Amino acid sequence: MKRCFIFAAGSFYGLRERPGDPGDFVIAADAGYRACLEARVRPDLLIGDFDSMEPPADFAQVRRLPVEKDDTDTLAAIRAGLEEGCTDFLIYGGTGGKRLDHTLANLQSLLFLRRRGCLGFLFGDDFLWTVIENGEIRVTKTVEWGLLSVFCLGDRAEGVDETGVQYTLENAVLTPDFPLGVSNHILEPEARVSVRKGALAVGWELPPLD
Repeated sequence: MKRCFIFAAGSFYGLRERPGDPGDFVIAADAGYRACLEARVRPDLLIGDFDSMEPPADFAQVRRLPVEKDDTDTLAAIRAGLEEGCTDFLIYGGTGGKRLDHTLANLQSLLFLRRRGCLGFLFGDDFLWTVIENGEIRVTKTVEWGLLSVFCLGDRAEGVDETGVQYTLENAVLTPDFPLGVSNHILEPEARVSVRKGALAVGWELPPLD
């Protein structure tokens, strides 16, 4: 496991895991550099088209991207992390702000990672998102009556099970046109979400930061 920490230019709600393990690689995506400064983390790479800020003159590891491109700055940072051999991606500043489109793009980028054999985690405001495909995830309860939401990423998701929650599912079908999986609650010490065929975005509540 090699971790990649990505700081994007959305809302930064605080650092829940700090880089420092051997092999950790830190990327600031454009104005995500400001979140790095707030978290007192020095990035290994600053990447972006720099439409939100100019790179600091005293920072040498800069990869400038064209403004007109297919990748968002965050997806470009993900690609850079893959080039470094990273397998686990922790994305901060990828939600909130005025740009719902970027939040949706970052949720899709979690599926991009999953289909490349990697794990991606998107940190919001006391909330964490990841994506599973043809597999399962187990979520430890850390908040009493903590929220858990599950959404279909794709045309349909078949064979969906949810256990350890208020509203259980067994061999269900989820589709993108009906949000059946929104606002569940974790009741047991561990909740389990699985899908036999298809992709799911899974998000759950985290305890407030001190």
